Amino acid sequence: MKKTIYSIASMLLLSACGSTNIVSTPIENIDNTPLKVTDLTEQQEQTWGHLDLVSDTIPGMSVDKAYNELLKNKKGTKVIVAVIDSGIDIDHEDLDGVIWTNTDEIPNNGKDDDNNGFVDDIHGWNFLGDSYDEQLEHVRILAKGSTTDPNFQKAQTAYNEDYNEAVQIKQNVDQLVQIEPQASAVLKKHLGKDNFTEEEVKKITSTDQAVMQSKGFYMFLYENGLNRQKLLDAATDFADRLNYNLKKEFNGRTPVGDNPYDFNDTSYGNGNVKPVKRTESHGTHVAGIIAAERNNGKGVNGVANNVEIMAIRAVPNGDEYDKDIALAIRYAADNGAKVINTSFGKYFSPNAEWVYDAIKYAASKDVLIVNAAGNESYDLDDTSKTVFPNDQVANGKEIANNFLSVGALANKYGGEMVASFSNYGKINVDVFAPGDDIYSTMPENEYEYQGGTSMAAPATAGVAALIRSHYPKLKASQVKDIIMRSGLPVATKVVVGEAKEAKPFSDISSSGKMVNAYNALVLASKTK
Repeated sequence: MKKTIYSIASMLLLSACGSTNIVSTPIENIDNTPLKVTDLTEQQEQTWGHLDLVSDTIPGMSVDKAYNELLKNKKGTKVIVAVIDSGIDIDHEDLDGVIWTNTDEIPNNGKDDDNNGFVDDIHGWNFLGDSYDEQLEHVRILAKGSTTDPNFQKAQTAYNEDYNEAVQIKQNVDQLVQIEPQASAVLKKHLGKDNFTEEEVKKITSTDQAVMQSKGFYMFLYENGLNRQKLLDAATDFADRLNYNLKKEFNGRTPVGDNPYDFNDTSYGNGNVKPVKRTESHGTHVAGIIAAERNNGKGVNGVANNVEIMAIRAVPNGDEYDKDIALAIRYAADNGAKVINTSFGKYFSPNAEWVYDAIKYAASKDVLIVNAAGNESYDLDDTSKTVFPNDQVANGKEIANNFLSVGALANKYGGEMVASFSNYGKINVDVFAPGDDIYSTMPENEYEYQGGTSMAAPATAGVAALIRSHYPKLKASQVKDIIMRSGLPVATKVVVGEAKEAKPFSDISSSGKMVNAYNALVLASKTK
């Protein structure tokens, strides 16, 4: 569940026109202590999630400290982490050495050699076949046309809101796309070069009104997290949103060939876990956060070493199907995964019971599921804001003890340390971890910053993998408990939600803490 260009572009709708002791937070009240005021260096921006709050004044997970002081040359045992997501570029220079291989399967012979029910599943399974674009779940509910469906009216309301907003934002984005070439031409002429940077635009001064207007246009883009390419991507994304995600007549499931509402119809998909198009990058980014090859002189370092990524393609460009997710969780649990990362989510789930049963099945197999809490700035304890998947039933009771829900942190320690988009909830979110502007792998040997609770979940999954690697006797429920108990508490209020409400950090998750790899490994070493 990434913070897509959609959430960035939503702003345009508003503005267009050495010790082994467990450490604690180094200060009791950050408002009374000087905070980091200098900008992060490029190196810090690319690695901030691995840095240490005490030494760097950045709310990272102390990953580097854990390796330097606790792990050093310790390798641990191999841990398989399943990434249920979009396709993963398994040939990426920073991932090709950490991809899981099913050694019991003979590649490309068209047979199910290991008798696990999947033919040629060499690196995982693709539950989406050749499909890519999909409707949102509430659009699928409306497309069925059953007004007796208890979710029909709620789905209609959500559709009206989403459609009207998408149309308005697309109009604004399209207007900006039309203006951009002229503004770009003016600045290129003024600067005497074909390419220019944000810093160069900031420094422009001129008495020429056209130059200053063009500067203002580009500064508007920069301030909203956009540049020329991201603006063009936004235009494409909103065209897709209207043509596919929100179009009742569209059926993206046709290429798959199954009945997505028949749980017994399981003979579908294939072993090709790669993206079907270059823009399908989410799974690759998530995989890199967990386990990009460490210290190989390329790109980024993943949180965990000695990990194999099991690639499971089940999340389309739209909402995932409950059947795919339930079967994906079961596939991972049956084929050796000890941690499953689920960086996706939706607010309608007509067959949620299939996923609940899969979560419980994974618990029976001692598998920890690390899940993104969502990017809509919602208080998930509000019963009208239920996000799926989850592990909650009535009165805050959990269906199993193997499901960890993660909110996202930004890289600025203080009152704004919770990422503005992150969901939260004293009952329904367990911990917070670095998730905004995270640098990681992208298809075709590239790297990029992305933000979302989708990035916070794999950061936490990486910590879970480290624990399971170095302390393999610990159960999934123990690993969840360790991550929650060992995190750093913050004795201050933080800004959350669309209303920018100030709440105590201790009140926005069940642990009241942010994930810390160093502390988690220390506590794991003391846990029997």
